[in-house]
Amino acid sequence: MKQEGLLCTKFKTRSRKYSSYKGQVGKIASNVVNRNFKASRPNRLWLTDITEFRIKGHEDRLYLSPILDAYNSEIISYTLSHHPTIKLTNSMLDKAIKGISSKDNLVIHSDQGFHYQHSSWSSKLRKLNIIQSMSRKGNCLDNSPMENFFGILKQEMYYGVEFTSYDQLRKEIELYIKWYNEDRIKTKLNEMSPVDYRLHSA
Repeated sequence: MKQEGLLCTKFKTRSRKYSSYKGQVGKIASNVVNRNFKASRPNRLWLTDITEFRIKGHEDRLYLSPILDAYNSEIISYTLSHHPTIKLTNSMLDKAIKGISSKDNLVIHSDQGFHYQHSSWSSKLRKLNIIQSMSRKGNCLDNSPMENFFGILKQEMYYGVEFTSYDQLRKEIELYIKWYNEDRIKTKLNEMSPVDYRLHSA
């Protein structure tokens, strides 16, 4: 492509990063993870964040809130909503918790967004004995695997595509996450998908 002077529009287009920061830096939780994203088993380190989608000509927006397991990069839970509310993140956490039997030594890492500073989030984690970790403000590298997932998702199914409705976009995101988990192979997972790698190592 370089020799022929070709440019892929999916890698040319970028959207503004959604920012949910409000409040005081470092008052809720410290950066326990400190960029060490390695996990020896599933459900030991979860990463989360929120990203925003827009459709040209539409005033409303769509927000995706997923939890990524650092062990195999699997999206184990997610929610979609037109509003970036506390319910968006809390319901995502509830869905994730229902899917596991043990929460011992589980760490969940996020940015400094107001959703994760909210008492309903931090108190829920304390009751479940889940360790809360937060990135430093404005430092995307502190949560790079989650940022990487958002980049891959948008490059492969969002950028350069003209969606006619948010219902269509929602369905495509849901289909993509299912495909990403079950079929999209990763070199670091020995050429297996996240789900296959988890099942293979069980």
